[in-house]
Amino acid sequence: MRLLSALLGLILVIVLLGFWVNHSLEATAKELTHNLNAVTREIKEANWDEAGRGIAAMEENWDHMGKWWPVVLDHQEMDNIEFSLAKAKAYIEEKEMALSLGQLSELKLMILHLPEREALTLRNIF
Repeated sequence: MRLLSALLGLILVIVLLGFWVNHSLEATAKELTHNLNAVTREIKEANWDEAGRGIAAMEENWDHMGKWWPVVLDHQEMDNIEFSLAKAKAYIEEKEMALSLGQLSELKLMILHLPEREALTLRNIF
């Protein structure tokens, strides 16, 4: 009986930890998406200096927030986000509106995809 209680407790801790990680990923993804939307608005208004500062702030947020993500996420997806962020930064520095907007859109989709991919759902289990 004691073994059964210990196993049920362990399973409960693992499930709760999974929900907490998913919630944290979603909150972080929403904040990063908010930053990307702000940079997108600045680019559309041709405020390249503000867009440059915005993408630099986004990069700092990514470095700060993304430190714990490799513990629970695939490293390949993390690398893809970093590569995409570097491309977006370069396009903004060169004032390439179409390329910047396209890269930011791709970056946004990659960031929003991560919590969905890691969510504790039946679709992800099977």
